[in-house]
Amino acid sequence: MPVFPSTVNTDCLELLHKTEFKLKELADSLKIEGISDDFFAETVAPLAVYLNSLEKDDQPLFICFTGGQGSGKTTLSEFVQLALQVGYDRKTVGFSIDDIYKTREERERIAASVHPMCSVRGVPGTHDVGLGLETLESLCQAEQDTLTAIPSFSKPLDQHFPRESWQRYKGRPDFIFFDAWCGGARPLPTENWKGPMNALEEEEDPDGIWSRWSNSELSRDYQLLFERFDLLLLIKVPSMEHVYESRWLQEQTLEKTLSDPEMLKKIMTKEQVYRFVMYYERLTRYVLEEMPSFADIVLDRSEGFEFAFSKHP
Repeated sequence: MPVFPSTVNTDCLELLHKTEFKLKELADSLKIEGISDDFFAETVAPLAVYLNSLEKDDQPLFICFTGGQGSGKTTLSEFVQLALQVGYDRKTVGFSIDDIYKTREERERIAASVHPMCSVRGVPGTHDVGLGLETLESLCQAEQDTLTAIPSFSKPLDQHFPRESWQRYKGRPDFIFFDAWCGGARPLPTENWKGPMNALEEEEDPDGIWSRWSNSELSRDYQLLFERFDLLLLIKVPSMEHVYESRWLQEQTLEKTLSDPEMLKKIMTKEQVYRFVMYYERLTRYVLEEMPSFADIVLDRSEGFEFAFSKHP
């Protein structure tokens, strides 16, 4: 098993020297303000060096970054992928659990038969896990000229982008990155099921029909996808309250990247964001409490958006 490198490791310093300019360019393009050089030196570089040292017989390594809404999963994935591409000429591709939602029509059909809350995207049961497995399998089995369509979903419009516009990845990558707020999560114990966790559940799911349904869905095909992970990294935020604030910051950042007036109309207010995150609270709290014990790497994030590894190989 390769050893996780320290920040003063020669490989880390060399990688940082080679990639820092490109990493800062990416930060600018993502409209990320105030990102520190320490983040690149102490988080991105060691992680990229470690991943580059891993091997799997003629197959891509399937890497999952998980954590609460707004914790930085997707952003970290983009930085690490760029470091691997520029620093080591490695081939990477990434997609998110947010890219494999079921259609609005599918969710509405479930809502009609199970519970009205099932129409809202986000929790286990609202994703097309089969699409995720199909995408993963295509990438893993790809020949040199195989084109794999990478799913893409518009959150503001609550629908997939037209399939013909999806990225076509050619060949077989060295790494497949997957970010998912519930990636690797195990179903909650059903004995002593807790009552409503917040105002949303109190008002709309007092009997737990929806929350139990979602937990049951998590125990099914999601586990088939999660079992394929070669490495699970958890970004652990200080508290559930921090998840709410982080998701609001994410919505504000998204707004800065949009120019389409119709898309801008879909941006949520702070009150809407907070209510939206309530859908995720039950499982997010469980993940924060339980996942550090079995995740391969745990990256703690402070309230001041500072990162530090608390667990690694």
